[in-house]
Amino acid sequence: MDYSGTGAAAVGAAAAHQAKINATKASGAIVKMSPEEFMKIINKSEEPLVVFAKGGFLNRKFRYLTSYRGLFFFTSASEPLALPGKAEIIAADKIWIPG
Repeated sequence: MDYSGTGAAAVGAAAAHQAKINATKASGAIVKMSPEEFMKIINKSEEPLVVFAKGGFLNRKFRYLTSYRGLFFFTSASEPLALPGKAEIIAADKIWIPG
């Protein structure tokens, strides 16, 4: 019997899993939350920095990422969020969250 295809698939799956673990380690903890909760974090910040990107292939969501007190916070919304004028906004091509 030839099990080479099965072994190759297992090795590929293990490598993909390890890549996901490494990406999570590199990025740290990312907290996914509702847009309403995300806005509460933004409004608590004196000078919030927000990374923004349009995401998704079929479902074009608006994605947002910010940091607060050493954690990263992420949300997506079907409509753009009304960010406060104090927010510094960085437009990105894509926001990729491991997981």
